[in-house]
Amino acid sequence: MWLAPYASHPEKTKGRRHAEAPAPTRSDFQRDRDRIVHSTAFRRLVYKTQVFLNHEGDLFRTRLTHSLEVAQLGRSIARSLGLNEDLVEAIALAHDLGHTPFGHAGQDALNDCMRPHGGFEHNLQSLRVVDELEERYPAYNGLNLSFETREGILKHCSRQHAEMLEAHEPGGVGQRFLQGTQPSLEAQLCNLADEIAYNAHDIDDGVRSGLITLEQLDVVPLFTRFRDESLKEFPHVQGRRLLFDAIRRMLSQQVYDVIDATQARIAEYMPLTADEARTCPPLVRFTAEMRDASTQLKRFLFKALYRHEQVNDTTARAKQVVVELFEVYVDRPQDMPDDFAQRGDRHRAVADYIAGMTDRFAIREHERLTGQRLFQDH
Repeated sequence: MWLAPYASHPEKTKGRRHAEAPAPTRSDFQRDRDRIVHSTAFRRLVYKTQVFLNHEGDLFRTRLTHSLEVAQLGRSIARSLGLNEDLVEAIALAHDLGHTPFGHAGQDALNDCMRPHGGFEHNLQSLRVVDELEERYPAYNGLNLSFETREGILKHCSRQHAEMLEAHEPGGVGQRFLQGTQPSLEAQLCNLADEIAYNAHDIDDGVRSGLITLEQLDVVPLFTRFRDESLKEFPHVQGRRLLFDAIRRMLSQQVYDVIDATQARIAEYMPLTADEARTCPPLVRFTAEMRDASTQLKRFLFKALYRHEQVNDTTARAKQVVVELFEVYVDRPQDMPDDFAQRGDRHRAVADYIAGMTDRFAIREHERLTGQRLFQDH
């Protein structure tokens, strides 16, 4: 695999928190990817909400299928830019490991519960999962991933949390938030691939659910441009074939746009190493035109889908499940497994336990502990 000078070269990794001998047949980033795929947290993603609850339909995206789509888009772009595909894939597959059940509704509810106790944020939780919560190795907690993968997982971080991370791990993954520098180009790419993926599949899932229609998408220029291209080439196509073809064309154009815009930006700043790229402004990007078009699409989805009356109703019940589970476990930690119940940091232990739940397990636990059935057919 050819790598550009500004890519993350595995032989130049900043290493792991616990030193390990190199693997005979895999690079450090390939090894990270494999550890993530075999982790318990990764398997749980198949039953965690993206937009629609897992039991609402078999074909809606989950956190797992979303992560796979991000990895595919990321690798495609990385190949054209000479970036490290294995690192991109590892970051993409791990970036949502810390998500709660019920998507952003679950995160918001858990953050409210944890506000007096340090708060809750899914990026930090994803890092916590791979650093501490996975229990697979005798010598240490977590998966002991390389610095570059961990850096990419931590997409956002407040200054307060960055200072806490820096105190615990000087010069570690929190440092860039204090210094105002960027993560690797592979991490930057995953952030953009994440956006490209969820915008496209939320259109698909939104139409599949019946909450948005093809006609409503007439106000989204980024979609109508490619729908019209499809109709020009295939005048009689309609329905799902038209939707899929428009989304396929839209995805392809966004990929090409990122490649072109990023190549131009790299040529402007000419970083010679991965560390030099970290000191530049963000280099992986859309063109200004595509950024505006993507923003318009996100605004449409926010209004028409994420704030749809039916989604809001589900969101309210999901938040109730999380809040009431939190209250029960704080009062009765013995209702959690022993390794959580016996921890001294009770509120964080409860947050860790709830965040690790799948949608359907959270619903069943809530019904068992409270006697309430807030969701049917789970």
